[in-house]
Amino acid sequence: MEHSIKFNRRVVVGISGGVDSAVTLAFLKQAGYDVYAVSLRTWIAPSTDAPHEPTEDAGALAALLNVPFEIVDVRERFYEEIILPFVKAYGEGITPNPCVRCNPSLKFDALLKVAQQIEANWIATGHYAQIIHSDTGPSRLLEARNRHKDQSYVLYRLTQRHLKPLLCPLGDMADKAEVRAIAEQLELPGAKRPDSQDLCFIHDYRQLLKDLNPQSLTPGPIYDTEGILLGEHQGLGHYTVGQRGGLGIAASKRLYVLRLEPEHNALIVGTAEALNRTSCKLSGVTFTAEAAARTFTAQGRIRYRATRVPITVELSGTTEAYVTFTTPQRGVSPGQSLVFYQDNEVLGGGIIMP
Repeated sequence: MEHSIKFNRRVVVGISGGVDSAVTLAFLKQAGYDVYAVSLRTWIAPSTDAPHEPTEDAGALAALLNVPFEIVDVRERFYEEIILPFVKAYGEGITPNPCVRCNPSLKFDALLKVAQQIEANWIATGHYAQIIHSDTGPSRLLEARNRHKDQSYVLYRLTQRHLKPLLCPLGDMADKAEVRAIAEQLELPGAKRPDSQDLCFIHDYRQLLKDLNPQSLTPGPIYDTEGILLGEHQGLGHYTVGQRGGLGIAASKRLYVLRLEPEHNALIVGTAEALNRTSCKLSGVTFTAEAAARTFTAQGRIRYRATRVPITVELSGTTEAYVTFTTPQRGVSPGQSLVFYQDNEVLGGGIIMP
């Protein structure tokens, strides 16, 4: 990693109380950084059964490691900018990814603001991704060494403003077992805690829809591609493109969700072959640095854990693009992100349009 001669070792570390951010904080302190821990107090659904706020665990960790600690309250912004668009999307037949929206516009911005206040040159998180810095060019976002834990997909909207000061120490870890071993060796809390598989603000998003957007859970008709009524769905909020289970339909062939039609509160289903898409349009396109050309080839990832596939990207305007798949793809879901990769480097991406 290349650094400037004007190296400032003060770093603001975002911690959540989980093992990944705990190891990140301890690792940077051991490496000689002047660490300052920050935990964000985000909105948590009233129906969440968590015994306490995550900031309590974060504060306990900071006290254990004897580092300065601050809680930044972003509950109002989180509710307005993340929660409301999240539930609104389900009402429009779109499957959102709130982490993609939250990371650049809220979480990383909050860390940068604290860094500016305390004159720190660096910020750090427990994400599994690699950041390559250079004095002569842009900072680069790469996949983590551990591809099974890689989180570069949800970081694709970070720009140079976020990437240039960013450190992600876990990006070079061989596997999660190595992280847990470090946590146990340092006797950090949460060393054996299972990985979280849920949204940070609620365990079951359908409960959130029930509370804030109940109309998205209104039952309605299920049709095949010929317009034949096959049954009744339990609310569009329960379904996403490519889904096979939970349809409650007896048919001679396996049926999948092809599209959601919120204007008719209808679910359209069909065979696996009907899921295939050869292209899609993107909105909200961003790049980690500058786009190399108006038309370029890359590898694309259409979901968080999806295999990357060859694509051609044609930019139109400043934030839209048309993407062609070399081979047809299933489960291209409106609202999800399609991320551009060149080898293991993230170039950018956009939101799949209906």
